[in-house]
Amino acid sequence: MSDPFFFGYGSLVNRRTHAYTPAHPATLQGWRRTWRATALRPAAFLTARPSPDSEIDGLIAPVPGGDWAALDQREAGYDRVPAPQVRHPLTRPHDIAVYSIPPRPDDGDGSPILLSYLDVVVQGFLTEFGASGVHRFFETTDNWDLPVADDRAAPLYPRAQKTSPEELRLTDDWLARLDCRIIHASETGLGQDAAP
Repeated sequence: MSDPFFFGYGSLVNRRTHAYTPAHPATLQGWRRTWRATALRPAAFLTARPSPDSEIDGLIAPVPGGDWAALDQREAGYDRVPAPQVRHPLTRPHDIAVYSIPPRPDDGDGSPILLSYLDVVVQGFLTEFGASGVHRFFETTDNWDLPVADDRAAPLYPRAQKTSPEELRLTDDWLARLDCRIIHASETGLGQDAAP
Protein backbone atom coordinates (compact mmCIF):
# COMPACT_ATOMS: atom_id res chain seq x y z
CA MET A 1 0.00 0.00 0.00
CA SER A 2 1.42 3.40 -0.98
CA ASP A 3 1.65 6.41 1.31
CA PRO A 4 -1.10 9.01 1.17
CA PHE A 5 -0.22 12.50 -0.07
CA PHE A 6 -1.16 16.03 0.94
CA PHE A 7 -1.78 18.90 -1.44
CA GLY A 8 -0.22 22.12 -0.10
CA TYR A 9 -1.37 25.44 -1.55
CA GLY A 10 0.14 28.02 0.85
CA SER A 11 3.12 27.77 3.16
CA LEU A 12 3.48 24.06 2.34
CA VAL A 13 4.50 25.09 -1.19
CA ASN A 14 7.69 26.45 0.41
CA ARG A 15 9.86 23.36 0.83
CA ARG A 16 11.95 25.19 3.45
CA THR A 17 9.02 24.90 5.88
CA HIS A 18 8.76 21.09 5.93
CA ALA A 19 10.70 17.87 5.34
CA TYR A 20 8.12 15.93 3.31
CA THR A 21 9.78 14.47 0.22
CA PRO A 22 9.69 13.95 -2.64
CA ALA A 23 7.42 16.90 -3.37
CA HIS A 24 5.97 17.55 -6.82
CA PRO A 25 4.23 20.57 -8.38
CA ALA A 26 0.53 19.87 -8.86
CA THR A 27 -2.79 21.59 -9.58
CA LEU A 28 -5.98 21.15 -7.56
CA GLN A 29 -9.08 21.56 -9.72
CA GLY A 30 -12.34 22.94 -8.39
CA TRP A 31 -10.85 25.00 -5.52
CA ARG A 32 -9.76 28.59 -4.72
CA ARG A 33 -7.79 30.08 -1.87
CA THR A 34 -9.14 32.68 0.53
CA TRP A 35 -7.92 34.50 3.61
CA ARG A 36 -10.16 33.62 6.56
CA ALA A 37 -10.58 35.45 9.84
CA THR A 38 -11.94 33.22 12.61
CA ALA A 39 -11.97 33.21 16.40
CA LEU A 40 -9.40 30.38 16.29
CA ARG A 41 -6.53 32.87 16.04
CA PRO A 42 -6.11 36.65 15.99
CA ALA A 43 -4.42 36.48 12.55
CA ALA A 44 -6.04 35.32 9.33
CA PHE A 45 -5.63 31.81 7.94
CA LEU A 46 -4.96 31.05 4.29
CA THR A 47 -7.44 28.32 3.40
CA ALA A 48 -8.92 26.69 0.32
CA ARG A 49 -12.59 26.34 -0.51
CA PRO A 50 -14.47 24.50 -3.25
CA SER A 51 -15.01 26.63 -6.35
CA PRO A 52 -16.08 24.58 -9.38
CA ASP A 53 -14.64 26.83 -12.08
CA SER A 54 -11.25 27.45 -10.44
CA GLU A 55 -7.96 25.67 -9.94
CA ILE A 56 -4.92 26.38 -7.78
CA ASP A 57 -1.26 25.48 -7.99
CA GLY A 58 0.55 23.76 -5.15
CA LEU A 59 2.73 20.82 -4.19
CA ILE A 60 1.94 17.25 -3.34
CA ALA A 61 4.16 15.15 -1.07
CA PRO A 62 3.79 11.80 0.67
CA VAL A 63 2.95 11.37 4.33
CA PRO A 64 5.12 8.38 5.36
CA GLY A 65 3.08 5.48 6.67
CA GLY A 66 -0.04 7.63 6.70
CA ASP A 67 1.14 9.18 9.98
CA TRP A 68 -0.74 12.48 9.80
CA ALA A 69 -0.16 13.50 13.45
CA ALA A 70 2.63 16.06 12.88
CA LEU A 71 0.98 17.60 9.82
CA ASP A 72 -2.43 17.71 11.50
CA GLN A 73 -0.81 19.54 14.42
CA ARG A 74 0.85 22.03 12.07
CA GLU A 75 -2.50 22.58 10.34
CA ALA A 76 -4.53 22.86 13.56
CA GLY A 77 -7.84 24.56 12.87
CA TYR A 78 -8.16 22.98 9.42
CA ASP A 79 -10.09 19.88 8.40
CA ARG A 80 -8.21 17.33 6.29
CA VAL A 81 -10.48 16.42 3.38
CA PRO A 82 -10.11 14.35 0.19
CA ALA A 83 -8.75 16.14 -2.87
CA PRO A 84 -9.82 13.89 -5.75
CA GLN A 85 -9.13 16.24 -8.68
CA VAL A 86 -5.38 16.82 -8.61
CA ARG A 87 -3.22 16.94 -11.73
CA HIS A 88 0.33 15.79 -10.97
CA PRO A 89 3.29 14.18 -12.72
CA LEU A 90 3.16 10.82 -10.92
CA THR A 91 2.08 7.76 -12.86
CA ARG A 92 0.19 5.85 -10.18
CA PRO A 93 -3.00 7.06 -8.45
CA HIS A 94 -2.64 8.47 -4.97
CA ASP A 95 -4.85 9.15 -2.00
CA ILE A 96 -4.48 12.96 -1.73
CA ALA A 97 -5.86 15.20 1.03
CA VAL A 98 -6.10 18.98 1.32
CA TYR A 99 -6.48 21.08 4.47
CA SER A 100 -9.48 23.42 4.53
CA ILE A 101 -11.28 25.43 7.21
CA PRO A 102 -15.01 24.71 7.08
CA PRO A 103 -17.47 27.59 7.48
CA ARG A 104 -17.66 28.64 11.12
CA PRO A 105 -20.21 30.73 13.02
CA ASP A 106 -17.38 32.83 14.48
CA ASP A 107 -15.92 33.92 11.14
CA GLY A 108 -14.81 37.51 11.47
CA ASP A 109 -13.71 40.17 9.06
CA GLY A 110 -10.94 42.09 10.77
CA SER A 111 -8.10 39.71 11.58
CA PRO A 112 -4.98 40.75 9.67
CA ILE A 113 -2.84 38.74 7.28
CA LEU A 114 0.69 38.33 8.69
CA LEU A 115 3.19 39.70 6.19
CA SER A 116 5.85 37.22 7.35
CA TYR A 117 3.40 34.39 6.51
CA LEU A 118 2.63 35.87 3.09
CA ASP A 119 6.35 36.30 2.37
CA VAL A 120 6.88 32.56 2.98
CA VAL A 121 4.02 31.69 0.64
CA VAL A 122 5.24 34.01 -2.13
CA GLN A 123 8.80 32.69 -1.79
CA GLY A 124 7.51 29.14 -2.26
CA PHE A 125 5.46 30.01 -5.33
CA LEU A 126 8.33 31.96 -6.87
CA THR A 127 10.71 29.02 -6.35
CA GLU A 128 8.30 26.39 -7.68
CA PHE A 129 6.40 28.26 -10.40
CA GLY A 130 8.31 31.47 -11.14
CA ALA A 131 6.83 34.97 -11.36
CA SER A 132 3.84 33.66 -13.33
CA GLY A 133 3.08 31.29 -10.46
CA VAL A 134 3.13 34.20 -8.01
CA HIS A 135 0.74 36.02 -10.33
CA ARG A 136 -1.61 33.00 -10.33
CA PHE A 137 -1.37 32.77 -6.53
CA PHE A 138 -2.57 36.35 -6.04
CA GLU A 139 -5.23 36.03 -8.76
CA THR A 140 -6.67 32.79 -7.31
CA THR A 141 -6.77 34.03 -3.70
CA ASP A 142 -9.68 36.02 -2.28
CA ASN A 143 -10.26 38.42 0.61
CA TRP A 144 -7.37 40.82 0.07
CA ASP A 145 -9.50 43.46 1.77
CA LEU A 146 -8.23 42.18 5.14
CA PRO A 147 -5.45 44.39 6.56
CA VAL A 148 -1.87 43.14 6.22
CA ALA A 149 0.17 43.36 9.43
CA ASP A 150 3.82 44.22 8.72
CA ASP A 151 5.73 41.99 11.14
CA ARG A 152 8.89 41.64 9.03
CA ALA A 153 11.09 43.28 11.67
CA ALA A 154 10.01 40.69 14.27
CA PRO A 155 8.19 37.86 12.44
CA LEU A 156 5.26 36.31 14.26
CA TYR A 157 4.97 33.46 11.77
CA PRO A 158 6.87 30.49 13.27
CA ARG A 159 8.18 29.25 9.91
CA ALA A 160 9.36 32.67 8.67
CA GLN A 161 12.25 32.45 6.20
CA LYS A 162 15.10 34.67 5.16
CA THR A 163 13.88 36.44 2.02
CA SER A 164 15.77 38.34 -0.64
CA PRO A 165 15.10 42.00 -1.49
CA GLU A 166 13.69 40.81 -4.83
CA GLU A 167 11.23 38.45 -3.11
CA LEU A 168 10.11 41.19 -0.71
CA ARG A 169 9.69 43.65 -3.55
CA LEU A 170 7.56 41.15 -5.49
CA THR A 171 5.22 40.74 -2.51
CA ASP A 172 5.09 44.49 -1.90
CA ASP A 173 4.35 45.21 -5.56
CA TRP A 174 1.41 42.80 -5.51
CA LEU A 175 0.03 44.26 -2.29
CA ALA A 176 0.21 47.72 -3.83
CA ARG A 177 -1.47 46.46 -7.02
CA LEU A 178 -4.30 45.01 -4.94
CA ASP A 179 -4.52 48.23 -2.89
CA CYS A 180 -4.08 46.28 0.36
CA ARG A 181 -4.08 48.22 3.61
CA ILE A 182 -0.75 47.76 5.42
CA ILE A 183 -0.65 48.24 9.18
CA HIS A 184 2.22 47.81 11.63
CA ALA A 185 2.04 44.65 13.69
CA SER A 186 2.48 46.76 16.84
CA GLU A 187 -0.87 48.43 16.08
CA THR A 188 -2.68 45.10 16.29
CA GLY A 189 -1.53 43.76 19.66
CA LEU A 190 -0.71 40.45 17.97
CA GLY A 191 1.60 38.06 19.81
CA GLN A 192 3.19 34.69 19.05
CA ASP A 193 -0.21 33.00 19.49
CA ALA A 194 -1.40 34.87 16.39
CA ALA A 195 0.50 32.72 13.95
CA PRO A 196 -1.31 30.20 11.76
